[in-house]
Amino acid sequence: MSILPPIGAGERGEPELEATVVAEPGAVTVIIPTFNESGNVRELLRQLTGAVPARLPCEVIFVDDSTDDTPEVIESAAQDCPFPVSVIHREKPEGGLGGAVVEGLRAAGSDWIVVMDADLQHPPALVPELVAAGERTSADLVVASRYIEGGSRAGLAGGYRVAVSRAATWLTKGLFPAGLRGISDPMSGFFAIRRSAVTAEALRPLGYKILLELAVRCRPEQPAEVPFVFRDRFAGESKSTAKEGLRFLRHLVELRTAAPLARMIAFGLIGLTGFVPNLLALHGLTAAGVHYLPAEVVANQFGVLWNFLLIEVLLFRDRRAHRHWADRVGRFALLANADLLLRIPLIALFVAQLGMGVLTATACALLATFVLRFVGTEALVYLPKREPRRERAGRGAGRGAGRAARRASDRAAVAARTEGSVRR
Repeated sequence: MSILPPIGAGERGEPELEATVVAEPGAVTVIIPTFNESGNVRELLRQLTGAVPARLPCEVIFVDDSTDDTPEVIESAAQDCPFPVSVIHREKPEGGLGGAVVEGLRAAGSDWIVVMDADLQHPPALVPELVAAGERTSADLVVASRYIEGGSRAGLAGGYRVAVSRAATWLTKGLFPAGLRGISDPMSGFFAIRRSAVTAEALRPLGYKILLELAVRCRPEQPAEVPFVFRDRFAGESKSTAKEGLRFLRHLVELRTAAPLARMIAFGLIGLTGFVPNLLALHGLTAAGVHYLPAEVVANQFGVLWNFLLIEVLLFRDRRAHRHWADRVGRFALLANADLLLRIPLIALFVAQLGMGVLTATACALLATFVLRFVGTEALVYLPKREPRRERAGRGAGRGAGRAARRASDRAAVAARTEGSVRR
């Protein structure tokens, strides 16, 4: 990572934003993920230079996945900035835009972190107000919202994108009512968050909706909002595609099934869908003259393979690295077929020893083997991923003292970075 030396703060203009009252945070790191945004970064840095008050220590981190000359343009434009500008270029864009933001969070060293896009649809003039709102309200998260009074989604081109954006907002709000309480625009990519509210290691983004990931996994306290007008793109083309939409839906499933109970329910629903390939294969085999007993055994494997593919993609994507795919297939198939062998003895036991009716015994056996199969799948096929425990510095009675100490440290760190160039 290179941090370029700034010019003097006295050369920065501060037009209409002089009236913005910022309650002296320690420092601000602006994280900007980029993918082929060379036509936007020079104007973006120019507007940021005019927006950030001189008294507010600031650094800008671009996390770049570009295949064009965006890093070179950033380096050139940064020569005219009064604050440190660095570029982290990723050879592999893991996690998409959200993964780029997480990389920036790991590198950030400020009390406040502002995340925004590079295409100028997010107005840089609002950066100080996001921080000021957080300081005024003691919020951990401040979202720039298009859906509160004073906000607008005017920059969304066409009725299709407006409809998709609204539908995605309703869907996420419905799926995560607790995690998104107080957030009217969970699809916003423009927000400020306290560094103490984030544990980067807990984040597993997939695609470009990083605010949703942060809000659901990190649960920042007391979210606040400020209105903003979503503007037209300054240059270049939108990166929103149907592929990104599918990644977003997969991301929703992963977030919703993060809890064991929700994951078990999803596991059961996936298991129900396995009856379709099972019955289709059974019909085909018996129609071809195969005896129904071996046909049932073979057809069951089609359902097992279908279920395996779905849980790989939807439930356990982040745990696949623990075992080779062939090992996972073998273990899953063994558990699924053992389910058949265990069910018959259980039914006999329930009927003979407990006096249950056949239908009741069958239902109980199905439930018991389903729970065992889910537990076995989690424990034997996909090793659990340990979640890091979030440590919130400066909470409760010691919150003010903790913030003061961090602010002093942050100011010293940002001041040190302005002294010259640092390379990583």
